[in-house]
Amino acid sequence: MCSAGCTTTASITRSPVAALARPGNPRRRASLGRVAQRVLAWEHAPANSHVDITLLSAPRMRHLNRRATGRRGLTDVIAYPLPQPDGRVCGDVYICPEAAARAAENGVTLGEELVRLAVHGTLHVLGYDHPEGAGRTRSLMWRRQERYVRRLRRSR
Repeated sequence: MCSAGCTTTASITRSPVAALARPGNPRRRASLGRVAQRVLAWEHAPANSHVDITLLSAPRMRHLNRRATGRRGLTDVIAYPLPQPDGRVCGDVYICPEAAARAAENGVTLGEELVRLAVHGTLHVLGYDHPEGAGRTRSLMWRRQERYVRRLRRSR
């Protein structure tokens, strides 16, 4: 159960990845958790909705990616929506700071890229999706994600 009383993937599957996850920098993790909560509020999610953010090392994220998607290699974010019988939105979002650092090399700070991934994962938990490839950055989800990242940047 997460802090909001939601059933999480770790409690459903007893995921060895979730069990081995290190919380990372507790302040950064808490900050990303607040980002997720703001996105839930902006999206008008039901009261007591919650998204847990877990930071994983590259080896752990590779393992989770293989287990969750069947794909080999490193990915930056994986999200699990966990529908609740009472309609609340709950989910788990796993972020790999090492993968984010690589993406951040394109003139974006690591902090901003981590925020982008927290927003991205939260939107997936809420049911948004995007195509792979060229259409990705034109999708509704991507436009919403970037709008929220800009909003968060201005509020700092």
